[in-house]
Amino acid sequence: MMKTFILVILFSFAATLFADRPNVVLVMTDDQGYGDLSCTGNPILKTPALDALYEQSTRFTDFHVSPTCSPTRGALLSGHYTNRAGPWHTIKGRSMLRLSAITMGEVFEDGGYATGLFGKWHLGDSYPYRPEDRGFQDVVRHAAGGVGQTPDFWDNSYFDDTYFRNGVPEKFEGFCTDVFFREATRFIDESIEAGKPFFAYVTPNAPHLPYHCPEEYWEMYKGKGLKPEEEIFFGMIHNIDDNVGALRTHLEKKGVSDNTIFIFMTDNGTATGHDVFNDGMRGKKGSAYEGGHRVPFFIHWPDGKLDVARDIDTLTSHIDVLPTMMDLCGLEIPMDYSFDGRSLSPLLYNNPTPWVERTIVTDSQRVVDPIKWKDSSTMTQRWRLINGKELYDIVADPSQSKDVASMHPDVVSSLRAEYEKWWDSISPTFAKEERLRIGTDVENPVVLNAHDWITEAPVSPWNQGHIRRGAKINGYWAIDVEMAGTYSVELRRYPPELSAAINAELDPGAPVIGLEAYRGPAGRGIGAKSAVLSVGDFNEEKPVSDADEGILFTVELQEGPADLHAVFKTGPDGEDVIGAYYAVVNRL
Repeated sequence: MMKTFILVILFSFAATLFADRPNVVLVMTDDQGYGDLSCTGNPILKTPALDALYEQSTRFTDFHVSPTCSPTRGALLSGHYTNRAGPWHTIKGRSMLRLSAITMGEVFEDGGYATGLFGKWHLGDSYPYRPEDRGFQDVVRHAAGGVGQTPDFWDNSYFDDTYFRNGVPEKFEGFCTDVFFREATRFIDESIEAGKPFFAYVTPNAPHLPYHCPEEYWEMYKGKGLKPEEEIFFGMIHNIDDNVGALRTHLEKKGVSDNTIFIFMTDNGTATGHDVFNDGMRGKKGSAYEGGHRVPFFIHWPDGKLDVARDIDTLTSHIDVLPTMMDLCGLEIPMDYSFDGRSLSPLLYNNPTPWVERTIVTDSQRVVDPIKWKDSSTMTQRWRLINGKELYDIVADPSQSKDVASMHPDVVSSLRAEYEKWWDSISPTFAKEERLRIGTDVENPVVLNAHDWITEAPVSPWNQGHIRRGAKINGYWAIDVEMAGTYSVELRRYPPELSAAINAELDPGAPVIGLEAYRGPAGRGIGAKSAVLSVGDFNEEKPVSDADEGILFTVELQEGPADLHAVFKTGPDGEDVIGAYYAVVNRL
């Protein structure tokens, strides 16, 4: 449940007019950009179901998110700018949504809704950061940022995988996207049967790499002059489209489609479709230019009179979605929680209250600690200031081809001042580090993994291919010990669900339809000679034999924050080190 707040009820125009609380389905895909839809102009990709939704929706045409996935998800769910919310990276211990943030799941749960998440979370994989700890009652998800990444169940690869149902591993049949939509449909049916309004947050990992989809979808895009990764990327989107169509048809059959707010959006600019069609935008996923963060946002609600084609070209953002949903659904608003976004209801309903133009900032940090001006876009309705230096008139020059900073120094100065105010507002929060919680009664033991290392390396080992290859990277875990006591810490090269020795070589994983899977590489031996654990005042080294799956240490830990370092010494004389990719920490 949401933390205790002093609450006040605010009903919007829409919620007052329409007495029955609407259901909400929010579909957000992964790495699909604005141009990766036929309704926005893609000449090759076919998305008939999303095209139909487009023709029956209010469309925000100047809607912006963060340039990568965790940051967008954190801002969307909390109504806070990403750098305030906490997940300004996707790895390196910086993808967790701050515990001080409320979430959309908590708001709907406290409003009496059934709440469910199906697909990708990417805001923390252990208590108290999991979706089931943050207001989502029914959860079926993969771990981390995608199927087959390091925290995910071993050897998951898009088909017939093991996902986590409310934290418990469970085997599922079928392609990942089909599974997540199927589970969302089941949740909706159960909610209807229970007589409860529902909030279904449907977040497929597709079309994020690696590139896999059912054969029939891949075949649709062969022979069209595309690269293999583009063929599969479009096939994955076509499969999403079919699932969206099937879900909307199901809502109609159940008689709830008219009073269901149906939202479609994506989490950042395109990862792979930019060379085919990008609506004339510069940049793609990760970029501060428009193609990195301007995405589709469609909202459809017949009972709310939002069921005809209409474009709204006002500058809007992911930070606006939570306050908008609270407004439309008549949900309680915490008095002591200040949103960075604002409700879009006045735009949706042509409210006579003037819409005050504002400045919005989005950036791509992807570092351990945020860096001022890094990969930033400071945006107004007309202007885009990139990295505090380049200026573009987005109305006259939507492709951002001509830097006009020298022609408009007053605009540059004004936007720099707006960014400075924004930075001054968010930067004090950087000192509060979100740490992995161990020793709790809710989750004990906890499996730490290299995805969440804090490391000076460019990347942490974030997918299982890195583990199989024996990536020579090292880092540490920032932990928070909830309860002082005696702990066992088992250092492993492979996760607990795989019974394999630290120095074992693995056969390549089974092939998957599409390009190479994360489980594709053979597992290389790493030649570990010893294991070293260091945490607080404790430092101990133990030998590693070729039969050892893990090396067990017993350590007394004090309550509070600590840094846990764990390495294997390798090489002929143990002169090299590789981080222990997994550590199982258990309060005894």
